[in-house]
Amino acid sequence: MQGFKDYLIEAKNTHLEHLEDEIINNGTRGAKTAIEFLKSIKGMLQGGKGGSTVSVKWDGAPAVFCGTNPENGKFFVGTKSIFNKSPKINYTNADISRNHGGQLADKLKVALKYLPKLNIKGILQGDLLFTDDKKSAVVDGQKSIIFTPNTITYAVPVVKSGFFGSSLYDNIRKAKIGIIFHTSYSGKTMAGLSASFGANVKSLSKNSNVFYDDANYKQSEDPGFTSGEESAFDNIIKMAEGSAYKAGAFIDKMKKDKGPLSLGIQLKTFFNTYIRQGTKIENTSKLVNNFEVFFRSRLKKEIDSKKTQATKQKYEEILEAGMKILRPNREGLYFAIATYITFQSAKAVLLRKLNKIQSIGSFLRTKNGYKVTNPEGYVAIKKSGAVKLVDRLEFSQANFNMAKDWVKG
Repeated sequence: MQGFKDYLIEAKNTHLEHLEDEIINNGTRGAKTAIEFLKSIKGMLQGGKGGSTVSVKWDGAPAVFCGTNPENGKFFVGTKSIFNKSPKINYTNADISRNHGGQLADKLKVALKYLPKLNIKGILQGDLLFTDDKKSAVVDGQKSIIFTPNTITYAVPVVKSGFFGSSLYDNIRKAKIGIIFHTSYSGKTMAGLSASFGANVKSLSKNSNVFYDDANYKQSEDPGFTSGEESAFDNIIKMAEGSAYKAGAFIDKMKKDKGPLSLGIQLKTFFNTYIRQGTKIENTSKLVNNFEVFFRSRLKKEIDSKKTQATKQKYEEILEAGMKILRPNREGLYFAIATYITFQSAKAVLLRKLNKIQSIGSFLRTKNGYKVTNPEGYVAIKKSGAVKLVDRLEFSQANFNMAKDWVKG
């Protein structure tokens, strides 16, 4: 997979943005970036180079960092807390017990026991799939091994051939730990590590106690576009380009409005309220009105919660700054939301194509049993950066609302 120097946001490679959020995060430049990604992924799916590569987002937890500390030559395991101001780097079980607790500590101890056997060169980041929490169950009518690292339950039938090979069931049954590696790190110091998406697992040593693979998208069939589908997709892109052009002045002003209660942050929060409820984001005119009400209400609530007049004044100024952008730019907001919705539509087309992939079966647990679901999503990668492609009504809503079975830390 093609690598690139990551932006190193929030402890190296621990955070990626949704494609449609690019217009909120980066204004007109973000709109152009999103459109470039959409076009390049289409090109990749049609067998062309396209300029993008795609990796599968496995719903593993926690994110595990492992390899050799370049400062002392010792093998370690850890979470993103290895990048803390006071790093939590674990060389021994005693380190893990001191730095972490609960199920997280138990999982890291299993990782420390078995991952050194892979003879990892450098440092890798991966999503942990299972340790001792595999179970047997009948899923979708088939006897399977299942594991639920986070929100999605993965199921491997007794007999299944796929891109991992026909021995997938036996490999997972024997393994003490399962992990999908997706990012490599290099550097002379831990603090100075640079991240590159992609992990070369071909050089790793085989060990029956460890099930591992990379996250590269493996195209099991030709999911390319028919001429009709291509024309429809291209029309969606043209719509996005047109609305993004009309939204340009507004989204650039919104980008400059900074702070945790800024207009852009509140617009993302506003959209997330729909996702949490499982409500489709549609009807642009209604959304424009609803967002202004939402923004004013959020700031009024902050103002009312403050005890001193000086603090109230601070938030009144934030409210007024946002309204100075909103009042004269309702048309700009309209086209910004229209662009956001159109990006989601284009993304949905690509996700339907990308989901034509042979993989471990993925399900969501419900009170009525297991419901078939698609993979968590994908990461699209270009030299200039990376974005998430996720069906937010399916996965993000479930992720927002489902209690986790593992302990963060």
